[in-house]
Amino acid sequence: MLHKTWRRVAIATAGLLALSLTTACSEDPGESKDLSENRAGAMANYGVGDQFKATEALSFSTLYNNHTFYPLKEDWPFWSELTKRTNVKIEPVAVPLSDYEQKRSLLIGAGDAPLIIPKTYHPQENAFVSSGAILPVSDYLDLMPNLKDKIAKWNLKPEIDNLRQSDGKFYLLPGVHEKPTQDYTVLVRTDIMQELNLATPKTWDDLYAVLKAMKAKYPNVYPYSDLFSKPNPTGALLNILGSAHGTQAGWDYQHATWDPAAKKFNYTGASEQYRQMVTFLHKLVAEGLLDPESFTQTDDQARQKLANGKSFVVTGNAQTLVNNHRPDLAKTLPNAKLAKIPLPVGPAGEVNPFPRLENGIMISSKARDSKNFVAMMQFIDWLWYSDAGLEFARWGIEGTTFTKDASGKRTLNPGVDFLGLNPKAPKHLQKDFGFQNGVFAYGGSPDLVRGFFSPEELEFQKVMDARPPRVVPPPAPLTDEEREQVSLWETPLKDFVTQNTLKFALGQRPLTEWDAYVAELKAKNSEQYIDVVNKAYERFQKNNG
Repeated sequence: MLHKTWRRVAIATAGLLALSLTTACSEDPGESKDLSENRAGAMANYGVGDQFKATEALSFSTLYNNHTFYPLKEDWPFWSELTKRTNVKIEPVAVPLSDYEQKRSLLIGAGDAPLIIPKTYHPQENAFVSSGAILPVSDYLDLMPNLKDKIAKWNLKPEIDNLRQSDGKFYLLPGVHEKPTQDYTVLVRTDIMQELNLATPKTWDDLYAVLKAMKAKYPNVYPYSDLFSKPNPTGALLNILGSAHGTQAGWDYQHATWDPAAKKFNYTGASEQYRQMVTFLHKLVAEGLLDPESFTQTDDQARQKLANGKSFVVTGNAQTLVNNHRPDLAKTLPNAKLAKIPLPVGPAGEVNPFPRLENGIMISSKARDSKNFVAMMQFIDWLWYSDAGLEFARWGIEGTTFTKDASGKRTLNPGVDFLGLNPKAPKHLQKDFGFQNGVFAYGGSPDLVRGFFSPEELEFQKVMDARPPRVVPPPAPLTDEEREQVSLWETPLKDFVTQNTLKFALGQRPLTEWDAYVAELKAKNSEQYIDVVNKAYERFQKNNG
């Protein structure tokens, strides 16, 4: 979770959620009926909790997102141990992190995609549905007992339904969480707060007051100087600020937002909630509390400002706190203290905005014709969804990278570091072993997901656990024709919203022109977009009672 949360939303701009028909919840077996020719290597009686092991040596090509922090190594124990346990060898098709989405699209379009395509963020799969390039994975859930079990036990049906297309099927196998585990929040120099006798802010208005006090004491400093300006300006800050205002912004921006009171979807960038968020953002910039360079500067520039005492507040998560900012400050300002504060509460009230589904896996349609198709689906079910597979992908090899006591509590071995738990250890769980790899490790129960968390981080999660989860929007599945139409509107609309959010925030466009901006959005088909979505929602309601 710590290494992927931001990516979950960074590219969720390809369209509205393509959602489900409840009648398909029992999964249409359709094309999946006859698998008698596709069972080579499969286990005959594979069920929940079973160790999957192919009955013959198999290999499956897998698109691999090559992370710069832990570049791919062929000698990682992850590979050899996975083969030892499952009799399966993964053949990674490595693509640099920066080119992953473009390369994936090119490979799928050319018919050259690997069989297994992880690190796909809904609704990215929408682009590949109508061509038939990817498999309707919901047809084959009976081959995945661990995933089916978790959907039932964790009551994930509403979230799963949000993945469905107008044919009632879904085409993405998502990472699944038992509970939301919010990670991104505001990181604050607590030593400065103590110096100024300031309490930990609980709301965004409280944080505004803290920033004002910091500015009064240090007038030459922009208290809040942010990073993550790509691919959306201040994407992380707008993400958490948007959720606090009951809207979607930054990395989380999607064109349609459900209004539970009105029981309809509104165009996000034209909504009253979005206007309130932009107004607050503008206030921070206008009063010198938020560095205007936050929208354009590189991450390294923002890190240096924090490290050199040129700022005191930044958006981040546990990994950036431990791996980046605290080591930076230790070199330049050794007495400085930086900490995560609970996500500030806004007009939308207390909410834990992290979803229980995250990035997932597409399956190339050509996999269906493989004689090893059933074995492949069993293998995916074990690695990504079984308790043992999830533990393996995250923690590694018992006795080598971790130990487990009689109660089941896991402890990272002292010679292995991850998230600064053993900072002087000679080995790193990701870099030297290949575990906690974002291609394979996501989802799970809280004890698994949070097992690496420090007491400080567990206290943060305790506060967030007390907040209700965000409301899951109702289904509004688009037909192929509708999706083709809205796809023509999406990019111009998204670009226009992004540009004007930046202009309003920086004062380059006065807030008095909000109505004019909304009219300009309408001229770019925002109302037609929402009409299509709301008609899809009404159609779903009519057809499914």
